[in-house]
Amino acid sequence: MNTISLENIETAAGSINPIYLNSPQYRSEGLSGLLNLSLVCKVETVNPIGCFKGRGVDWWARCNPHIKQLVCLSSGNLGQALAYVGREMGIEVHIFTIETANPTKVKSMEALDAIVHLHGKKYREARAEAARFAKANDFYLLIDEEEFEISEGAGTIAVELGKYPDAFDVLYVPVGGGTLINGVGTWFKANSPETKIIGVCAKGAPAMQLSWREGRVVCTDTVDTIADGVTVSEPVSQSVELLTTSVNEIVLVDDPDIIQAMHAFYKHEKIVLEPAGAISLAAAMVDAHKNVGKTVGIILSGSNISPQDRDKWF
Repeated sequence: MNTISLENIETAAGSINPIYLNSPQYRSEGLSGLLNLSLVCKVETVNPIGCFKGRGVDWWARCNPHIKQLVCLSSGNLGQALAYVGREMGIEVHIFTIETANPTKVKSMEALDAIVHLHGKKYREARAEAARFAKANDFYLLIDEEEFEISEGAGTIAVELGKYPDAFDVLYVPVGGGTLINGVGTWFKANSPETKIIGVCAKGAPAMQLSWREGRVVCTDTVDTIADGVTVSEPVSQSVELLTTSVNEIVLVDDPDIIQAMHAFYKHEKIVLEPAGAISLAAAMVDAHKNVGKTVGIILSGSNISPQDRDKWF
């Protein structure tokens, strides 16, 4: 089986569109004092799509220039990345998502020239329709957890964190389908094995945590969390297999903890995060008593929050 290439991660770090590279990473004075540890924030929101997904999609597209028509399932952030890169590189992009998808993300995908299909109330329904559409039209069906290049592009975040002056004792990484943590974790395990890599899932979407714990794919019937960017119910086996070597632990946080983290980050850093984007901070806050005096990193993975939700949670 092919796997994530450390060489490709390093190459991607010098090859992908510079708009995604060298995102802010700094010690939060306020949050460090609050939690009694040194908290280093990696803010992946300052780019045209407001999340980390552009890194992996850009690298994937550069590695697969022959693909010019594609279909994918997305809750929104992957779709925005594909739409942005697709418009730049001449790729026709069709995004399938559920009927209740985040309207702000849907509008953003459409504004970037993606064709968005709303189908069904559950992601498995939208996924099945995406596969049917791809087969019927002879389009490439992109499943990001099966595309090693997407994890390699996401792994460029680790390359940048590795340049931080202090070594990390612990790094908290959001876990959706696994592309981010597998890329970041692979790089850290090779270059900073003493760093403890902790994945973070929403308690209402625990499939990836259950799969990691069992060492096999474990599906859940439903998801119930405000963190729509990590609502995975049917993990991909390839991604689960990689978790066995890329992470030390996967923890769960509940929605009230996520909202508290969103408030804390806005109070101290003046940046609004979407729930999935704040999930690593939520875990770091819950675990603060375990990490007193340590250097702790968090990846803030996105800021695509609808105005309605922003008003409700803030």
